[in-house]
Amino acid sequence: MRGAGAGRPVRAPRGRLGAIFWMAAHLLPGPGWSPAPWRTLPPRFGKRDTVARQSRRWAQAGLWTRLLEALAGPDCPGIAILRRLGSWICRTYRRAWRILGVRGVALARRLGFLSALRGPPWFLPDPHLSESIKGEFRRLRRCLHEKGKAAMRAMLPCPDFFRAADKLLWAASGGRRINRHLAPP
Repeated sequence: MRGAGAGRPVRAPRGRLGAIFWMAAHLLPGPGWSPAPWRTLPPRFGKRDTVARQSRRWAQAGLWTRLLEALAGPDCPGIAILRRLGSWICRTYRRAWRILGVRGVALARRLGFLSALRGPPWFLPDPHLSESIKGEFRRLRRCLHEKGKAAMRAMLPCPDFFRAADKLLWAASGGRRINRHLAPP
């Protein structure tokens, strides 16, 4: 993938892609099998800082997102070859997690690639659900505030309604951390 910005073109994009896929496939043994750090990249792939930087640049440019979208589209040209690389693309997408952010989680969920997520779906934020819940609760609070406290108490199904609503919103926004034994390899 050639960037439109300044700088030298990538000399061996296929070799860099191979190095990035190698890193996405290798895990450190132990509880949770965490992804291997870039310093474990074998010297045959070149400088690890250069490969890591290229991976970040491609993630910021949207390469992994476009590959995941193309993988989901049945009429994409070259889909047979792309499908063979599907697990590698999902693993690399999972590795670019911090750069892709919540939009990346939403895309992987929408396309049905749960293996591209860094944990079980119920631990991860669901931006569509949490935003719709927030909007409804704001509307309800405004409505109840306008009617007064007595009317508010009469309309609520239980006295702890807002506490339960906050717990529901917390669940929609995902857990704070994913236990290592639940995270995918």
